[in-house]
Amino acid sequence: MRKLLVLLVALTLSASASAQQGTGVERGSGESLYAANCLTCHGVGGRGMTRKHGPVGALGVRGLGPRLRGVGALAADFYLRTGYMPLASPYDQPTRRRPQFNPREIDALVAYVASLGKGPPVPKPHPERGNVAEGLRLFTDHCAGCHQVVAEGGYVTGARVPPIKVDTPTQVAEAVRAGPYLMPRFPKTQISDRQLDSIVAYVEQAKQPDDRGGWGLGHIGPVPEGLIAWLFAGSVLVAVCVVIGRRLET
Repeated sequence: MRKLLVLLVALTLSASASAQQGTGVERGSGESLYAANCLTCHGVGGRGMTRKHGPVGALGVRGLGPRLRGVGALAADFYLRTGYMPLASPYDQPTRRRPQFNPREIDALVAYVASLGKGPPVPKPHPERGNVAEGLRLFTDHCAGCHQVVAEGGYVTGARVPPIKVDTPTQVAEAVRAGPYLMPRFPKTQISDRQLDSIVAYVEQAKQPDDRGGWGLGHIGPVPEGLIAWLFAGSVLVAVCVVIGRRLET
């Protein structure tokens, strides 16, 4: 009788442990990862941590972090896979770095954030369907003012604009739809999925530009090109003046 009782207790404990593992509260689950790495800034259940008074942080939020309910998988996937999140300080500008989670953990976190409220899924761009010429025109109209026409990034008031040549096609599409940090968000009413395919196609082409008959100079825009031109032109002009002056002396 005692042996039977011990066996029943052991089976009960084993079933209880299996049930707890199946609830998704182990370390690798999205909910536990969120509690350990995101809750301090974004609040319980993605409700955000904002207040009326205090310093202005990332995204212009007073407090710690904005709401995540309704952002969907799109924003979470972008910020986590680019290493923009989590931040060491909520008042810092997010910058691209090595992701702090492995792919399995990112998948779990993205799924958890997506479960907090209805939101857009991760986009699936098709650059092979896009038109590079149209993409150049659209990129020039909507993106080049900050990212430069060759997508090398730059500086604007209040932010450092990152280069986007390291982004995958999915990350480019996510940035267009989510509008990370100070970047404006472009819904489908402004940039359609077909146009987005063309923009992504152009960015992919810009990763390996054709420098036919010229010197790329790092592809960082017309300013360094102008400086190099003035440096060479100025040097040649000074040398010519020196040569003429010496001839006149003789």
